[in-house]
Amino acid sequence: MSENDSASPPLPTLAMLGATGDLGGGLARRWAAAGYSIVIGSRSREKGAGSAEDVNEQLRAQGLAPSVRGTDNLSAAEEGDLVVLTVPYAFQRATLEAVRDALQGKILVDCTVPLVPPKVARVQLPDEGCAAVIAQQAVGPDVRVVSAFQNVGAAHLREDDAVDCDVLVTGDDPAARAEVIELIEALGMRGWHAGPLDNAAAAEALTSVLIQLNRKYGIAGAGIRITGQATRTP
Repeated sequence: MSENDSASPPLPTLAMLGATGDLGGGLARRWAAAGYSIVIGSRSREKGAGSAEDVNEQLRAQGLAPSVRGTDNLSAAEEGDLVVLTVPYAFQRATLEAVRDALQGKILVDCTVPLVPPKVARVQLPDEGCAAVIAQQAVGPDVRVVSAFQNVGAAHLREDDAVDCDVLVTGDDPAARAEVIELIEALGMRGWHAGPLDNAAAAEALTSVLIQLNRKYGIAGAGIRITGQATRTP
């Protein structure tokens, strides 16, 4: 066997659409630190470049080489082997419709939570059932939509410590869910196969419950843990 035959396959390029907030920016920094190639997309090339520089500054502060690139949403979606959407619910459908053609044949990780201000601590699921189903409708059947990260305290991703939270992963394609769980494990967290895309409604609704707990008990970013001992490999 040659040296090339035994080498690990290259890590995928991750396109982050909307990495200006704690969730998207935190994920981008942590995946970049784990060795992934990251390209951040935004509504304009200039804004995307600015978001990338913010993440690169955080990498420099960690003693790591700046490696994140920024551009517009469509260019990022075209470059990404796998695309992660972290925009607010109000911009979800419009963002996806603008990059729909670039997503065909790829995995889309949708992190959207259907929060409706000002009552964000109240569950308000859309008529479609959940935001993940809206994402699938927007991009079409040839995009494998996987829903994840709704219950991670986003501010914790900006910190340097490990994130004490499990991640529920839903999607209609088990192989796509498995790929996303690999990405979650690269961040030092545990991902769980939580069933088909319709089940994302539970994770999305739970976000409002966690916000309520944060307010009631003064928790700085409550998360979830799955208890019990797994007796089989999914």
